[in-house]
Amino acid sequence: MSKKKAPVQLPLGIILRDDARFENFVSGDNGLARAELERAAQGHGEQYIYLWGHAGVGCSHLLQSCCHAADPVRRTAVYLPLAELSHAGPEILDDLDQLQLVCIDNLERVAGYPEWEEALFHLFNRMRAAGHVLILAADRSPRSLGLKLPDLESRLNWGLVFQIRPLDDETKEIALKARAGARGLQLGDEVVRYLMHHGSRDMANLLVTLDKLDRASLSAQRRITVPFVKQVMGW
Repeated sequence: MSKKKAPVQLPLGIILRDDARFENFVSGDNGLARAELERAAQGHGEQYIYLWGHAGVGCSHLLQSCCHAADPVRRTAVYLPLAELSHAGPEILDDLDQLQLVCIDNLERVAGYPEWEEALFHLFNRMRAAGHVLILAADRSPRSLGLKLPDLESRLNWGLVFQIRPLDDETKEIALKARAGARGLQLGDEVVRYLMHHGSRDMANLLVTLDKLDRASLSAQRRITVPFVKQVMGW
């Protein structure tokens, strides 16, 4: 009789953002990537997908969206941001193949470290053998990671590789309004243009600004207007 594996001990303190879902991801030129990720998360698509793109384009949002999408169809899933967990050591990858969906973010943080590369290589093989889904994300393509283990670089180029492209300004404005609307906020065109021209145009930073304005608006019981943005942001 084979010995039953112990349950996977998931890392503490890693909580999915509730708003990181496919429904509020404005795809722009990334529609195909989003569609393939959603299928994979629900167990109907590719077994392995690799995403890459610079900070703020939405890779982390998409990985967390996959985990949210797995829940209604009762697929076990985990999101591992290596920017927060690399200190834990490669042992954190042990037995993750027991889960049906594993999403690993910030792969560039461990590239070049032999023990991490070997652990990732073996996890890739175990996930594939189990028929489970592995989704990885980094800030650069597999060939640009500077990996020291050729077999791992070869594995990372299997399956689907998507570059997640930034949104243009018009699409960012649509995304900002949609995110505000989901929170019950109304952002007028004048406010959106002011945010775009006086703050960072990076989508991640725009959403951080929206969070700050949302909290300030709730506290002050005031609408978000250009004068209110100036007061809160100090612009």
